[in-house]
Amino acid sequence: MKTQAAANYPLGVATRGKMLTRVGYAALYIILIILAVTQLLPLVWLMLFSLKNNQEVFNLPPFALPSQPHWENYMNVWTSGNIGRYFFNSVWITVISVALTVLLASFVTFAITRMRWKGSQLVLGLFMVGLMIPVHSTLIPLFSMFLKLHLTDTSLSIILSYVAFNLPTTMMILLGFYYALPREVEEAAVMDGCSVNRMFFRIVLPMTTPVMATTSIINMIYNWNEFIFVNTFISSDENKTLTVGVQNFIGQYTTDWGAIGATLMISILPILLVFLIMSDRIVEGIAAGSVKG
Repeated sequence: MKTQAAANYPLGVATRGKMLTRVGYAALYIILIILAVTQLLPLVWLMLFSLKNNQEVFNLPPFALPSQPHWENYMNVWTSGNIGRYFFNSVWITVISVALTVLLASFVTFAITRMRWKGSQLVLGLFMVGLMIPVHSTLIPLFSMFLKLHLTDTSLSIILSYVAFNLPTTMMILLGFYYALPREVEEAAVMDGCSVNRMFFRIVLPMTTPVMATTSIINMIYNWNEFIFVNTFISSDENKTLTVGVQNFIGQYTTDWGAIGATLMISILPILLVFLIMSDRIVEGIAAGSVKG
């Protein structure tokens, strides 16, 4: 009897362990589903909000369906609301800013991590100091500088601001990946007579594609949703972006809430689609650059 009980004991422990593991996974999935639904509720509310008129916005519950969906809200903001112009501005300013930021950050990170020269750590420290500078504290100095350079109310002031403030964060993400690159590849390229510039563009830059995709997505989300710089430096309608253009529907006496909801929905959809398509790149890039050596 004792021998049989001893033989059955490990089997009972293993079965109990499997049951606890299944219960743990089930509880984890339930928590994740609740969190996912909680994250999606604001998007559902905004979608319903954009299909209502002013009376339905204030008289109906937040998640109530409108009596008749007002799809004309989207047509009105795109045609008479000049949202098409704001959307185009947001797209090209974001694309140019992201491209410049990632390229310049790659240049600096390559020079600091892969080349030996005096003062490299000092330069790195100066760039990292930029992470500690609040954006609001720079608005007046930047506005004064752009005013003297005649850059106010131009898209160039926005692009320069985006690049300057996103460089430290982009470099911080790139550093871990560049430190982990094998030097044997570069040494073999040098032995074959490859110049530094050619080695960077033909060998190093293609190897950093995953982390470059990560930094591009992060910068794109920030630039697309940025409000402070555009609201401070831009005054004319032809240079405004989506985040500031939504203010056109807020009047002194009346506010078109349905148009505001449609504008916000239009501004959210592109960045949401890009993030859903390339979200795995963010995890891949961060994980690839998280281990040094």
